[in-house]
Amino acid sequence: MSPIASSDDLDVTALGHAMEQFTAAFIRLASVEQMSFTTLGVLHTLAGRGPMRLSELTASERVTQPAMTQLVTRLERDGLAVRSPDPSDGRAVLVRVTPAGAKAVEARRTERTDRLTAMCDQLDPHHRQALAASLPALLEMARLAAAQAPGRPTAPRPPEGATS
Repeated sequence: MSPIASSDDLDVTALGHAMEQFTAAFIRLASVEQMSFTTLGVLHTLAGRGPMRLSELTASERVTQPAMTQLVTRLERDGLAVRSPDPSDGRAVLVRVTPAGAKAVEARRTERTDRLTAMCDQLDPHHRQALAASLPALLEMARLAAAQAPGRPTAPRPPEGATS
């Protein structure tokens, strides 16, 4: 790859670098429910996609089967997720988020939104407008990434109020 990858007039290398920096900051914005990023990722996945088989979660979150089994066991112990038989295959189980797990996800989302609001309030109007204009493109990129990722055949549901 060249030092500056390009797609027409878009510096893809710069985009990737900006997204890496933003993602690293974004995932650390919320401080509620001090859980590992993997635990939070599983809860967010279950809350967004609904019940999933353990094998799907393993592929989606890119962890080993034993690690996912341990994580789901902890989530069950903490009342954040529950396993139930898969009605389409009696040998398999589905993992679903509980109301307490959904509440933890929502609390994290609310705290992130509050912190993002404070940050956006510090931006000049041109930067806020640029961010607003970029939302459809970012949502489409997320949809494309989700469709191409192993274990994620469909895109996650966008948050309420998001436009595409």
